[in-house]
Amino acid sequence: MFLLHMVDSTIKKVKSHAANLITICNMSFGGASIMATLNEAYSYSVLFIFIAAFLDRYDGKVARKFNQESELGKQLDSMGDIISFGVAPALLMYENIMTDFGMAGMILTILYIATGAFRLARFNITDTKGYFIGLPITAAGTFLTFSYFFTTIVEPQSYLFLFPFLSFLMISTFKLKKV
Repeated sequence: MFLLHMVDSTIKKVKSHAANLITICNMSFGGASIMATLNEAYSYSVLFIFIAAFLDRYDGKVARKFNQESELGKQLDSMGDIISFGVAPALLMYENIMTDFGMAGMILTILYIATGAFRLARFNITDTKGYFIGLPITAAGTFLTFSYFFTTIVEPQSYLFLFPFLSFLMISTFKLKKV
């Protein structure tokens, strides 16, 4: 009887924290991506960002499934997103492309991170059901990461336009339906 109660209690606790655990895994892969970039293991960095994107896709679904949506979960998700889709992709592309542009590369990289943080903060204080305002940082970060595969094909100068373009889309006020 005691063992059954303990198992039931443990299952309830796991369910109540499942979404936050997925979010922390997302954040951890973002951190791992940053460390991989710092160690010039760019392929791993890209892989870790894509794994973070996969996890980010499901944390909200798990929270809704177990009816565990919370303000803590929302804030934690934003912290994970700024690491995994703001800092990690920006640092990856800065190390690969933007360092060639000196101060301009640095400023545009910081602009991308700052507008991503602004977009997340706006999302957290806005009640939007069924749509996003501006491009989600997850989409921007995934796109920026995906562009890594084209660094040998695309002119490096194109990143001087891609960074501010993605930054502008994140802080724009257009509405985008959630999928």
